[in-house]
Amino acid sequence: MFPRYRLVGFCGLPGAAALGRLGTGDPKRRAAEAEKVAHSYAAGREPLPALELLATVANSSAGPDGMYRSRTPDATIRRFHRVARDRRGLLLLNIQPGRARVLDEVKALRDWLVHPDVGIALDPEWDMGRGEVPGDTYGHTDGHELTEVARYLSGLVEAHDLPQKPLVFHQVATSVVSKQSALRPQPGVALIKSADGIGSPGLKRGTWRKLVDDLPDGLHTGFKLFYEEDAEGSRLMTPKEVLALRPQPEYVMYE
Repeated sequence: MFPRYRLVGFCGLPGAAALGRLGTGDPKRRAAEAEKVAHSYAAGREPLPALELLATVANSSAGPDGMYRSRTPDATIRRFHRVARDRRGLLLLNIQPGRARVLDEVKALRDWLVHPDVGIALDPEWDMGRGEVPGDTYGHTDGHELTEVARYLSGLVEAHDLPQKPLVFHQVATSVVSKQSALRPQPGVALIKSADGIGSPGLKRGTWRKLVDDLPDGLHTGFKLFYEEDAEGSRLMTPKEVLALRPQPEYVMYE
């Protein structure tokens, strides 16, 4: 996947505009827009549009199983998979696990993950411990749990003779991912650490420096932008500014 491509795209969920641009309007138009944005980030690489669909969404209420999460229907995933495939792009299934085990939520998506153009994105700030409620506090993961997910994806890649799969984990603060040194790259999986966080260009650069300091070997970088929140009282960073970050982000996602 790298360094041939640069992944660029939108995230979201239909009917939930607050969760990202992908969930607004016609999916085909959003995908076409994402492809156009991807070309502005090419910088010597092949632009690869990515649609990051929320497949597991953290909730503030426990739900019938007490897991504080809901799963996106297969019909919705199927629709966005077709759109991504029409654009020769990737579908990334985003997981906000609530109190469910991350690996259980990944395994629940197995029928989609055996496709060559489907990967995983994790939002560990929504990975809740016992007694924690989404929205009240930041969740947490660690290098061991991320390696567990990467190992599962690696097994699917080998068993089904698939191309390398992306495994993104978004990180909004240093506390959200601990024991990063325990993260072990796995064959057939491209591990991508995506720097999250809202703010002005200066604030976002500061967050970036904190999160990419002392990266483990084999870890690629991503960067997240917010069309509305970043622009409140400031402005959105330009592709030129994002590409000036070091190391240069290999995945750029807009919410």
